[in-house]
Amino acid sequence: MTSQPEQSPLGKASAYADQYDATLLFPIPRATKRADIGITGDAPFFGADLWTAYEVSWLNARGKPVVALAHITIPCESPNIVESKSFKLYLNSFNSSRFTSMEEVRDTIRADVSEAVWRGSDAPRTIGVKLVLPECFGDETMGELQGLLLDRLDIECDQYTPDPSLLQANHEEAPVTEELVSHLLKSNCLVTGQPDWGSVQISYSGAQIDQEGLLKYIVSFRNHNEFHEQCVERIFMDIWTRCQPIKLSVYARYTRRGGLDINPLRTSHPQALPKNRRNARQ
Repeated sequence: MTSQPEQSPLGKASAYADQYDATLLFPIPRATKRADIGITGDAPFFGADLWTAYEVSWLNARGKPVVALAHITIPCESPNIVESKSFKLYLNSFNSSRFTSMEEVRDTIRADVSEAVWRGSDAPRTIGVKLVLPECFGDETMGELQGLLLDRLDIECDQYTPDPSLLQANHEEAPVTEELVSHLLKSNCLVTGQPDWGSVQISYSGAQIDQEGLLKYIVSFRNHNEFHEQCVERIFMDIWTRCQPIKLSVYARYTRRGGLDINPLRTSHPQALPKNRRNARQ
């Protein structure tokens, strides 16, 4: 059974369980917020939510602690997201629990999170989980989102709640293909109101989008309360509807909170997922 955000552990005092407990995961339906942006059936996009967990630990069979990073891929086709504080509480429940191998931990996370995000589905699938042990930490790379920086523009801003009317495209000229980036994305947690900071990459083909208007639109999320995944879907749908590109991808990387970062990708066409590579602010 899924629940609503106000029933989640967010903004409430929480006891940190240190023994494995899958019931700590708190799924929230995607459908409610999708209905707000005009999606009532199948979504007009593909993609996934790319999570990185930096605080993963358990005990081996002899009681010795093991630490790792985790890369977790949740398809956007899943009916639910997992509320991030509940994800943190769930991962912390591994801290004093014994597992025979890294593979057992990986398979446990995959099974539990898959059950949560596909709960209520007639055709449940699995998520992706990759654990990285310390001897491979050096293989983890950093990199910034590529594209023309919108933040170079000297604009005047006075709108701090999402305003799709700021988005304009020139349908009188030949189509273009562009990749645009901004580091000025900020929104707030839907429940607690705490700030969420992010960078966003918008890739499209079609009528050229007015860059000043697009940057003002991104800035207009500054006082908006939604989860990361919901903000990215709102950005995608507003651009898709207002500018009518031929192809569109929206990819955001948010700074971590509680040892977790969430990086949603939404795209109008099937494509390979980007490597889950953190940027400098993460």
